[in-house]
Amino acid sequence: MRHRSKVAKLGREKQKRDAMIRSLVVSLFTHHSIKTTVEKAKRARLLAERAISLSKRGDLHSRRLTGSLLGDEKTVKHLWDEIVPVYKDRDGGYTRILRLGQRKGDGANLCMLELVDIEKVMRRKPKEE
Repeated sequence: MRHRSKVAKLGREKQKRDAMIRSLVVSLFTHHSIKTTVEKAKRARLLAERAISLSKRGDLHSRRLTGSLLGDEKTVKHLWDEIVPVYKDRDGGYTRILRLGQRKGDGANLCMLELVDIEKVMRRKPKEE
């Protein structure tokens, strides 16, 4: 029986869906905002919030868990060095979804998924260089 196990399948098999969501989160951490559909953004938001919360712990085990979630060591380094220090005093709500309307071709609902307090992350980067 499928009681209370509804998952947005996004027209893909599980492995392909997980890979797509993982790549969306890597793009979010790299570019600090992405434009995608609302359904994909809701799924990517869960993984992004989990990765930031894990990274805030600061130990080796959480770094390895974050690496296994994202699958990209360069992104994990960027997350730990530049993004997590901005959110050290914040308990949650690291991302926001801004709705943009419908896509012209197929009418899909589009949105912008971005990191909250992105200005602080962007200001940090030039100072370190």
